[in-house]
Order: sequence, then C-alpha cells, then structure tokens
Amino acid sequence: MKIGELSQLTGVSVRALRYYEEEGLIRPARSGNGYRDYCDGADEMVRQIRGLIECGLRTRIIRDILPYLDGPADLLPQVPCAQMLDQVAAEREQLDRRIRCLTRNRGAIDAYLRAARTAAQAAQDGEAAVRSAA
Repeated sequence: MKIGELSQLTGVSVRALRYYEEEGLIRPARSGNGYRDYCDGADEMVRQIRGLIECGLRTRIIRDILPYLDGPADLLPQVPCAQMLDQVAAEREQLDRRIRCLTRNRGAIDAYLRAARTAAQAAQDGEAAVRSAA
C-alpha cells in the first residue's frame, strides 16, 4: 500500500506518516521506483501510534514500547537506563490520570444522556396524552 492510501485509510496525514518513519516508528519497504510500500497491518500500527501520541507519549518513548504492544518481546535493552525507566513510569502515571479523567467524563455523559432521554420520553408522553385528550 502506498503512503497516500495509508493516509486515507487511517486519517493520519502523509506528513505525519513521514515523520513516524523519520522517528523509526514505522518502516515501510521501498519499491524499485523509491515509493514507500506499507505492508498489511501498517494501518493498525499507525492507529496505535496515533493513539499513543494523542495520550501524550513522546515518539522516543513510543519507539521503545512498540515491540511490547503485541505482548512481551525479547527486545529489552540489556541495561535499562534508570532515567528512561523513570520517564516511562511518569508517562504511565500521566496515562492513568487521563484514564481517570476520561472515565469521569464518560460517567457524566452517561448521566446526561439518561436524564435527557428521560426528559424527552416524558415530553413525548405528555404530547401523546394531550393529543388523545383532544
């Protein structure tokens, strides 16, 4: 699949896809004419990367954790740097905060929808009662 097709399929701009490649997040093959050629499954990888970026993760961190997205891998650094471990732990805490916030927001939206639907049903019931009385 060509870069334009991947962009259209994922909703990620061509510019962003090129940036992901520069950062080592995706590695397309090159055809004889030099065009990027993305394999099957590239769209899922791009969506995963996009989601991690939207969560606030830096591309450097994403590059390090990509091998673990599908499960454990044998790609752990031989000697993980303490600073890197601290950064990844901080990123995880930030994700936890966002998840808690999103969960609260979803709860508020659910409560609103329940109340709005109840009010709408009551209004419909009232209108039906007025029509049947007339």
